Amino acid sequence: MTLRTRVGLAGGVVVLLALAVASLVVYPAVRSIMRQQVDASLKQSISEGDSLARQLKQKVAESGDKIPIDEPVELGSMLVQFVSGPVYPGSNRAFVEITPRDADVAGGTQPPYFQDTTYHGVEYRLLTSGMGKPPGGLMRVAHRQDDQTAILASLAALLVALTLGGGLVAAVTARLAARRVLRPVRQLTRTVEHITATHDLTAPVDHLTGRDEIGHLGQAFAAMTTALDASMRAQRQLVADASHELRTPLTSLTTNLELLADGDGLRAPEAPALVQDAIGQARELRSLINNLVDLARYGKNTARTEDTRLDLVAKTVIAKAATRTSAPRFTSALTPCLVHVDPDAIERAIGNLVDNAVKWSPPDGEITITVADGEFAVTDEGPGISAADLPFVFDRFYRSTQARSMPGSGLGLAIVRQVVETHGGQVAAEPLDHGLRMRFRLPVVPG
Repeated sequence: MTLRTRVGLAGGVVVLLALAVASLVVYPAVRSIMRQQVDASLKQSISEGDSLARQLKQKVAESGDKIPIDEPVELGSMLVQFVSGPVYPGSNRAFVEITPRDADVAGGTQPPYFQDTTYHGVEYRLLTSGMGKPPGGLMRVAHRQDDQTAILASLAALLVALTLGGGLVAAVTARLAARRVLRPVRQLTRTVEHITATHDLTAPVDHLTGRDEIGHLGQAFAAMTTALDASMRAQRQLVADASHELRTPLTSLTTNLELLADGDGLRAPEAPALVQDAIGQARELRSLINNLVDLARYGKNTARTEDTRLDLVAKTVIAKAATRTSAPRFTSALTPCLVHVDPDAIERAIGNLVDNAVKWSPPDGEITITVADGEFAVTDEGPGISAADLPFVFDRFYRSTQARSMPGSGLGLAIVRQVVETHGGQVAAEPLDHGLRMRFRLPVVPG
């Protein structure tokens, strides 16, 4: 069953239920109103008892019959009966049997009352009232119900027809309207099918620009495909760059091992140098692989986050870096600062920035590290960075002309940006007259 058909059926069912509820309210209300009108007419007739008695006598006189004191007589659409007193239960079976309650009404101990009864196969609405000073007789006035029954039956048939017809018309109308309403959904479906068949994430979704839920769905889908396309492009670029970076040390390592396998092997004079070169290439490969793994791991939303003192993490990293034999001098100004992060990831990011500063600082240089208001900054006294290289310093595998002669994979700063942006922060690099300042900012936990 198509969505369009389901929408049509849903609309028809809703209207059908609404009309059914309305019918269940209207029918009893009309029946009650008609009953009230009949009861009011019967009360009016009782109040005109003397006039009815005169009409009754005149009718009997015109017919030439004896006056039927206890017999019901038709006057128009009503039956009228006068029961002379004294009234006893069980007496007068000519119309409706006298009950103890009727005797009490004649005696004045019970008020008049209504009842439904059948006389000669016809349904009547009967009002019984006392007549004369108690204890006196009874006056009974009955109104035929068959005309009301016919009206109510016609009303019931009309309501049933309206309910079923209204539900059917609503279902057909809703299905026709659904064709226009669901047109954007069909267009989106065709776009999704096109993407599934061609894997083309650049397929346009410009036709869904409304402000309703379907428009929002289309815009969200367009944003998702754009993000997926960017992610896939980044993955392809990462694979291409990684392949290039891995190929160089692998080629060198293979060449050294082949030289060692030829001739005298390890007994050759150049063997120690070749072994040391192979070890260096293996270490470079291990570092590159570790960086690739970290780049992929820190690119995901980390599941382990906690409130962390950024200043204490920086202090730990500085203490480790200061133990290196070639480390420059460190000065720091660490203001207590609380952030909600993955402590290991942030420690790795800070460590990469500090390692980069150590790498470019002269042996007698000084590295300044500050932490305040969610911002970590490290300043070195190295050669700095050119304006042409500045926009790309945090890109994957990017290495400036100066850095290409030095060890490294070009992933350290990319890992920093990945970690910081995953935690909702920003990174920046600022060239100075003598050196470079790199910093990142993270959202601070409210105090």
